[in-house]
Amino acid sequence: MDLRAYYRKLREVEASIAETHVVLVSLVTPEGGKAGVLTEAPRAVAAKMIAESRARLASDEESEEFRKSMREAKDKFDREEAARQMQVVVLPAEPRRTKERN
Repeated sequence: MDLRAYYRKLREVEASIAETHVVLVSLVTPEGGKAGVLTEAPRAVAAKMIAESRARLASDEESEEFRKSMREAKDKFDREEAARQMQVVVLPAEPRRTKERN
């Protein structure tokens, strides 16, 4: 492997990515990588995965759909956490009377 060519390609790919975080779509790899798995990654990690032919940039539609599903999952998690942390206190309408013993 020519390291100069690898790092040149890595720098070119990273320079072509405008956003700080991008959505990637995985590709089939000889090591057993599955195709079509979406994930969000920082620019440097995305450039490395693209240069190594392990992933490609997601289209605008794929990115929007992925981010929408992540927002929905986070909202659902937040609602479940809020419900779990909700505390209910039951107060009687009248004070409790105790029986006197003889």
